[in-house]
Amino acid sequence: MVLNYIWIAFFAIAFVIALVKLIILGDTQVFPDIINSTFSSSKDAFEISLGLTGVLSLWLGIMKIGEKGGVINFFARILSPLFCKLFPDIPKGHPVTGSIFMNIAANMLGLDNAATPLGLKAMEGLQELNPKKDTASNPMIMFLVLNTSGLTIVPISIMVYRAQLGAAQPTDVFVPILLATFFSTLAGIIAVSIYQKINLFNRTIMLCLGFLSLGVASLIYFFTTISKAQIDVLSTTSANVILFVIIIGFIFAGIRKKINVYDTFIEGAKEGFTTAVRIIPYLIAILVGIGVFRASGAMDYIITAVSDTIHFFGVKNDFAGALPTALMKPLSGSGARGLMVDAMSSYGADSFVGRLSCIFQGSTDTTFYILAVYFGSVGISKTRHAVSAGLIADLAGVIAAILICYLFFG
Repeated sequence: MVLNYIWIAFFAIAFVIALVKLIILGDTQVFPDIINSTFSSSKDAFEISLGLTGVLSLWLGIMKIGEKGGVINFFARILSPLFCKLFPDIPKGHPVTGSIFMNIAANMLGLDNAATPLGLKAMEGLQELNPKKDTASNPMIMFLVLNTSGLTIVPISIMVYRAQLGAAQPTDVFVPILLATFFSTLAGIIAVSIYQKINLFNRTIMLCLGFLSLGVASLIYFFTTISKAQIDVLSTTSANVILFVIIIGFIFAGIRKKINVYDTFIEGAKEGFTTAVRIIPYLIAILVGIGVFRASGAMDYIITAVSDTIHFFGVKNDFAGALPTALMKPLSGSGARGLMVDAMSSYGADSFVGRLSCIFQGSTDTTFYILAVYFGSVGISKTRHAVSAGLIADLAGVIAAILICYLFFG
């Protein structure tokens, strides 16, 4: 229901702004730009779905082997104490907790191609437990917000863009991104817990959050002791090694269970193909809405209004040049990536705005894209508090990114 209102708002605001620009400013190009954006956005949505087909088929095939080989059940048993607290509606030891863990682990390592199919597999498992098939359940919303908060340990793609655009030290945003995305995730968990009345002050959750905080601090310290070249090599190598180990491990688990690994893979791969086809309408809907909103100039007006308001209250607004990336990220990952590159090209990769745009890009994820794809894949139309909780996490990530950037580079 919330996505319905947001989608209508995109078109309504775009139409009003376009009329004003045409009648008052005499801008005869605005409506052609809007119409062109609908065609290009539809094409982009289909191409994204087409590109996902192979990846989904591969990883859902691998996941099916892991499921029948007992790997998913193994992770479910290990994570059961924590997940019983964060996801109280999931039965203890249910296999879906293993799928959730695999998705979160892939996100943390920056393995986007693997994270999406693993996430869709987890959503299918959560839908099986969902008593109201058209309404998002509490576990679905917690899972989605953990995704939209974008907890990432290795933001390798951002560091690569910085290197290509001539940054003196491309990895200097690594620690700020890690800190900002940590606060974003923490805010998301707290927001959902308040909505769902989950008690975070219990021993299991406090120990896990404390252990995670210690792990993040240790990782930050380790990366500050090695060179940029070593960070790049270690990040890229470790991510690919982990991916291949997962594939090999799942296959050997299937062999150990004496299942037909090839036929099992094919069974899962077929699910990947049908899932990719099923999400096409949802992707077209959300990307066309975003495209129309951008083409009308609404995004530019919002950025100007925010910058002027901040300046009016006497607060430094030298971060305004990076705001397009922050505002675009919940809507479109590729759009935000383009705006990040534009900010570094315009202001300099080592400028305050250039660095902040990178931190914005890494601190949260594409909230509306994830909601559209994940909920669309299982036919959820009533999202309840998923959007508001996800946007709270996004806002926390943006605020944390600004403060941390001032701390490190201001």
